[in-house]
Amino acid sequence: MIHLAVMQGRLSPPEDNRIQCFPRTSWRDEFPRAVEAGIPAIEWIDDTYGADINPLRTKEGIEELKALMDQHGVRIPSICADTFMEQPLVRCTEHERAERLKLLEHLFRQAKFLGAGHLGIPLLDNSALKNVEEIEVMAAALLKVIPILEKLQMELHLETSLSPKEFPILLWKLPHPLIRVTYDTGNSASLGYDPHEEFSAYGNRIGSVHIKDRKRGGGTVKLGMGNTDFVAVAEELKRIEFKGLFTMQAARGETGNEVEQLQAYKSFADNTFSEK
Repeated sequence: MIHLAVMQGRLSPPEDNRIQCFPRTSWRDEFPRAVEAGIPAIEWIDDTYGADINPLRTKEGIEELKALMDQHGVRIPSICADTFMEQPLVRCTEHERAERLKLLEHLFRQAKFLGAGHLGIPLLDNSALKNVEEIEVMAAALLKVIPILEKLQMELHLETSLSPKEFPILLWKLPHPLIRVTYDTGNSASLGYDPHEEFSAYGNRIGSVHIKDRKRGGGTVKLGMGNTDFVAVAEELKRIEFKGLFTMQAARGETGNEVEQLQAYKSFADNTFSEK
Protein backbone atom coordinates (compact mmCIF):
# COMPACT_ATOMS: atom_id res chain seq x y z
CA MET A 1 0.00 0.00 0.00
CA ILE A 2 1.13 3.56 -0.68
CA HIS A 3 0.68 6.60 1.55
CA LEU A 4 -2.15 8.34 -0.30
CA ALA A 5 -4.01 11.61 0.28
CA VAL A 6 -6.53 13.53 -1.80
CA MET A 7 -6.13 17.19 -2.66
CA GLN A 8 -8.72 19.22 -0.80
CA GLY A 9 -11.62 20.28 -3.03
CA ARG A 10 -11.51 17.16 -5.19
CA LEU A 11 -14.21 15.69 -2.93
CA SER A 12 -16.60 18.56 -3.68
CA PRO A 13 -18.15 20.11 -6.79
CA PRO A 14 -16.02 22.97 -8.15
CA GLU A 15 -16.70 26.40 -6.67
CA ASP A 16 -16.71 29.65 -8.63
CA ASN A 17 -15.55 27.78 -11.76
CA ARG A 18 -12.20 27.05 -10.09
CA ILE A 19 -10.36 23.81 -10.84
CA GLN A 20 -8.72 23.89 -7.41
CA CYS A 21 -9.46 25.99 -4.35
CA PHE A 22 -10.32 25.84 -0.68
CA PRO A 23 -13.94 24.57 -0.67
CA ARG A 24 -15.58 27.37 1.26
CA THR A 25 -19.05 25.79 1.35
CA SER A 26 -18.17 22.12 1.87
CA TRP A 27 -14.83 21.70 3.62
CA ARG A 28 -16.40 19.98 6.62
CA ASP A 29 -18.23 17.53 4.34
CA GLU A 30 -14.97 16.38 2.78
CA PHE A 31 -13.97 14.45 5.91
CA PRO A 32 -16.65 11.72 5.65
CA ARG A 33 -16.34 11.77 1.84
CA ALA A 34 -12.64 11.02 2.09
CA VAL A 35 -13.39 7.99 4.25
CA GLU A 36 -16.03 6.84 1.76
CA ALA A 37 -13.54 7.18 -1.08
CA GLY A 38 -11.07 5.01 0.82
CA ILE A 39 -8.49 7.83 1.05
CA PRO A 40 -8.67 8.99 4.68
CA ALA A 41 -6.06 11.73 4.30
CA ILE A 42 -6.48 15.24 2.88
CA GLU A 43 -3.82 17.61 1.60
CA TRP A 44 -5.21 20.87 2.92
CA ILE A 45 -5.28 24.00 0.75
CA ASP A 46 -4.47 27.52 1.87
CA ASP A 47 -5.28 30.13 -0.79
CA THR A 48 -6.51 33.70 -1.13
CA TYR A 49 -10.00 32.47 -2.11
CA GLY A 50 -10.59 30.96 1.32
CA ALA A 51 -8.23 33.06 3.42
CA ASP A 52 -10.93 34.75 5.49
CA ILE A 53 -12.62 31.52 6.63
CA ASN A 54 -9.96 28.81 6.33
CA PRO A 55 -9.79 27.08 9.73
CA LEU A 56 -6.09 26.40 9.22
CA ARG A 57 -5.31 30.05 9.94
CA THR A 58 -6.89 30.40 13.40
CA LYS A 59 -6.63 28.77 16.83
CA GLU A 60 -10.36 28.10 16.90
CA GLY A 61 -10.20 26.61 13.42
CA ILE A 62 -7.40 24.26 14.40
CA GLU A 63 -9.47 22.97 17.30
CA GLU A 64 -12.41 22.27 14.99
CA LEU A 65 -10.15 20.56 12.48
CA LYS A 66 -8.65 18.32 15.16
CA ALA A 67 -12.15 17.37 16.32
CA LEU A 68 -13.20 16.49 12.76
CA MET A 69 -10.00 14.50 12.22
CA ASP A 70 -10.63 12.51 15.39
CA GLN A 71 -14.31 12.00 14.58
CA HIS A 72 -13.69 10.61 11.09
CA GLY A 73 -10.21 9.13 11.42
CA VAL A 74 -8.86 11.43 8.69
CA ARG A 75 -5.30 12.79 8.67
CA ILE A 76 -4.00 16.08 7.28
CA PRO A 77 -0.41 15.10 6.42
CA SER A 78 0.41 18.11 4.24
CA ILE A 79 -0.56 21.65 3.30
CA CYS A 80 -0.69 22.97 -0.27
CA ALA A 81 0.06 26.68 0.11
CA ASP A 82 -1.50 27.98 -3.10
CA THR A 83 -1.51 31.45 -1.52
CA PHE A 84 2.13 31.77 -2.58
CA MET A 85 1.24 30.93 -6.16
CA GLU A 86 -1.25 33.79 -6.16
CA GLN A 87 0.96 36.10 -4.08
CA PRO A 88 4.47 34.91 -4.95
CA LEU A 89 7.72 35.55 -3.15
CA VAL A 90 9.18 36.95 -6.37
CA ARG A 91 8.17 39.99 -8.44
CA CYS A 92 7.03 41.81 -5.29
CA THR A 93 8.36 44.53 -3.00
CA GLU A 94 10.63 43.74 -0.07
CA HIS A 95 7.82 44.69 2.31
CA GLU A 96 5.39 42.35 0.54
CA ARG A 97 7.95 39.55 0.63
CA ALA A 98 8.52 40.03 4.34
CA GLU A 99 4.78 39.92 5.06
CA ARG A 100 4.37 36.80 2.93
CA LEU A 101 7.22 35.07 4.74
CA LYS A 102 5.51 35.89 8.06
CA LEU A 103 2.36 34.20 6.76
CA LEU A 104 4.40 31.19 5.63
CA GLU A 105 5.88 30.80 9.11
CA HIS A 106 2.39 31.09 10.62
CA LEU A 107 1.08 28.36 8.33
CA PHE A 108 3.94 26.08 9.31
CA ARG A 109 3.12 26.56 13.00
CA GLN A 110 -0.57 25.92 12.40
CA ALA A 111 0.15 22.84 10.28
CA LYS A 112 2.32 21.41 13.05
CA PHE A 113 -0.67 21.45 15.41
CA LEU A 114 -2.46 19.14 12.93
CA GLY A 115 0.43 16.71 12.70
CA ALA A 116 1.32 17.63 9.12
CA GLY A 117 4.78 16.63 8.00
CA HIS A 118 5.28 19.14 5.23
CA LEU A 119 3.99 22.26 3.52
CA GLY A 120 4.28 22.65 -0.24
CA ILE A 121 4.66 25.80 -2.32
CA PRO A 122 3.76 25.61 -6.03
CA LEU A 123 6.18 27.73 -8.07
CA LEU A 124 3.92 27.52 -11.10
CA ASP A 125 1.95 29.83 -13.38
CA ASN A 126 1.82 33.20 -11.61
CA SER A 127 4.68 32.22 -9.27
CA ALA A 128 6.85 30.41 -11.85
CA LEU A 129 10.54 31.29 -11.78
CA LYS A 130 11.37 32.83 -15.14
CA ASN A 131 15.12 33.40 -15.00
CA VAL A 132 18.27 32.98 -12.92
CA GLU A 133 17.66 36.27 -11.11
CA GLU A 134 14.28 35.06 -9.87
CA ILE A 135 15.83 31.77 -8.78
CA GLU A 136 18.30 33.82 -6.71
CA VAL A 137 15.51 35.88 -5.12
CA MET A 138 13.45 32.78 -4.30
CA ALA A 139 16.40 30.96 -2.78
CA ALA A 140 17.33 33.96 -0.63
CA ALA A 141 13.74 34.22 0.62
CA LEU A 142 13.40 30.53 1.44
CA LEU A 143 16.71 30.42 3.29
CA LYS A 144 15.01 32.63 5.88
CA VAL A 145 12.46 29.87 6.55
CA ILE A 146 15.05 27.27 7.58
CA PRO A 147 15.01 28.18 11.31
CA ILE A 148 11.27 27.46 11.57
CA LEU A 149 11.70 24.20 9.67
CA GLU A 150 14.40 23.11 12.10
CA LYS A 151 12.41 24.20 15.15
CA LEU A 152 9.26 22.36 14.07
CA GLN A 153 11.05 19.53 12.26
CA MET A 154 8.81 19.99 9.24
CA GLU A 155 9.69 19.94 5.55
CA LEU A 156 9.15 22.54 2.84
CA HIS A 157 8.36 20.95 -0.54
CA LEU A 158 8.80 22.91 -3.77
CA GLU A 159 6.84 22.16 -6.93
CA THR A 160 8.14 23.98 -9.99
CA SER A 161 7.95 24.09 -13.77
CA LEU A 162 11.74 24.32 -14.00
CA SER A 163 13.46 21.92 -16.37
CA PRO A 164 15.74 19.09 -15.15
CA LYS A 165 18.67 21.39 -15.93
CA GLU A 166 17.25 24.44 -14.13
CA PHE A 167 15.66 22.94 -11.01
CA PRO A 168 18.98 21.69 -9.57
CA ILE A 169 20.24 25.30 -9.64
CA LEU A 170 17.52 26.28 -7.16
CA LEU A 171 18.08 23.16 -5.05
CA TRP A 172 21.85 23.73 -4.99
CA LYS A 173 21.16 27.11 -3.40
CA LEU A 174 18.87 25.41 -0.84
CA PRO A 175 20.98 22.45 0.34
CA HIS A 176 19.10 21.89 3.61
CA PRO A 177 17.66 18.36 4.09
CA LEU A 178 14.29 19.76 5.19
CA ILE A 179 13.77 21.42 1.80
CA ARG A 180 12.51 18.83 -0.65
CA VAL A 181 10.69 18.50 -4.00
CA THR A 182 7.09 17.75 -4.90
CA TYR A 183 7.13 15.80 -8.15
CA ASP A 184 3.96 16.33 -10.21
CA THR A 185 3.51 13.54 -12.73
CA GLY A 186 1.10 15.45 -14.96
CA ASN A 187 2.86 18.80 -15.02
CA SER A 188 6.11 17.14 -16.07
CA ALA A 189 4.30 15.33 -18.87
CA SER A 190 2.67 18.54 -20.07
CA LEU A 191 6.07 20.24 -20.22
CA GLY A 192 7.56 17.31 -22.15
CA TYR A 193 10.11 16.39 -19.48
CA ASP A 194 11.62 12.89 -19.33
CA PRO A 195 11.08 11.27 -15.89
CA HIS A 196 14.42 9.45 -16.10
CA GLU A 197 16.22 12.74 -16.71
CA GLU A 198 14.31 14.48 -13.93
CA PHE A 199 15.02 11.79 -11.36
CA SER A 200 18.69 11.67 -12.38
CA ALA A 201 18.88 15.42 -11.79
CA TYR A 202 17.13 15.69 -8.41
CA GLY A 203 15.48 12.37 -7.51
CA ASN A 204 17.29 12.25 -4.18
CA ARG A 205 15.46 15.44 -3.12
CA ILE A 206 11.91 14.26 -3.95
CA GLY A 207 9.76 14.20 -0.82
CA SER A 208 6.21 13.97 -2.18
CA VAL A 209 4.33 13.18 -5.38
CA HIS A 210 1.19 14.66 -6.94
CA ILE A 211 -0.63 12.11 -9.09
CA LYS A 212 -2.03 13.69 -12.22
CA ASP A 213 -2.19 13.07 -15.98
CA ARG A 214 -1.92 15.70 -18.71
CA LYS A 215 -1.58 15.87 -22.45
CA ARG A 216 1.73 17.26 -23.65
CA GLY A 217 1.24 21.02 -23.83
CA GLY A 218 -2.33 20.61 -22.61
CA GLY A 219 -4.55 20.36 -19.59
CA THR A 220 -5.34 17.72 -17.00
CA VAL A 221 -7.16 14.57 -18.11
CA LYS A 222 -8.29 11.39 -16.40
CA LEU A 223 -5.51 9.08 -15.27
CA GLY A 224 -4.20 6.98 -18.14
CA MET A 225 -5.63 9.27 -20.83
CA GLY A 226 -2.68 11.67 -21.15
CA ASN A 227 1.06 11.59 -21.82
CA THR A 228 2.31 10.83 -18.31
CA ASP A 229 4.73 7.90 -18.43
CA PHE A 230 3.49 6.25 -15.26
CA VAL A 231 5.66 3.17 -15.85
CA ALA A 232 8.81 5.27 -15.94
CA VAL A 233 7.78 7.31 -12.89
CA ALA A 234 7.00 4.13 -10.93
CA GLU A 235 10.37 2.65 -11.90
CA GLU A 236 12.20 5.75 -10.75
CA LEU A 237 10.30 5.97 -7.47
CA LYS A 238 11.15 2.35 -6.79
CA ARG A 239 14.79 3.02 -7.62
CA ILE A 240 15.05 5.82 -5.06
CA GLU A 241 13.03 3.74 -2.56
CA PHE A 242 10.43 6.48 -2.21
CA LYS A 243 8.30 6.14 0.94
CA GLY A 244 6.68 9.56 1.01
CA LEU A 245 3.19 10.91 0.42
CA PHE A 246 1.26 10.58 -2.83
CA THR A 247 -1.54 13.12 -3.27
CA MET A 248 -4.36 12.53 -5.74
CA GLN A 249 -4.72 15.66 -7.86
CA ALA A 250 -6.21 14.11 -10.99
CA ALA A 251 -8.82 15.59 -13.32
CA ARG A 252 -12.32 16.07 -12.02
CA GLY A 253 -15.08 13.84 -13.30
CA GLU A 254 -18.81 14.40 -13.48
CA THR A 255 -20.08 16.83 -10.83
CA GLY A 256 -21.72 14.92 -8.00
CA ASN A 257 -19.65 11.82 -8.75
CA GLU A 258 -16.54 12.90 -6.86
CA VAL A 259 -16.36 9.97 -4.42
CA GLU A 260 -16.82 7.32 -7.11
CA GLN A 261 -14.23 9.00 -9.34
CA LEU A 262 -11.68 9.02 -6.54
CA GLN A 263 -12.36 5.39 -5.75
CA ALA A 264 -11.39 4.57 -9.33
CA TYR A 265 -8.34 6.81 -9.15
CA LYS A 266 -7.25 5.12 -5.91
CA SER A 267 -7.30 1.74 -7.66
CA PHE A 268 -5.20 3.19 -10.48
CA ALA A 269 -2.67 4.62 -8.01
CA ASP A 270 -2.45 1.42 -5.97
CA ASN A 271 -1.95 -0.69 -9.10
CA THR A 272 0.67 1.70 -10.49
CA PHE A 273 2.77 2.59 -7.48
CA SER A 274 2.36 -0.18 -4.90
CA GLU A 275 5.33 -2.48 -4.73
CA LYS A 276 4.57 -5.73 -6.48
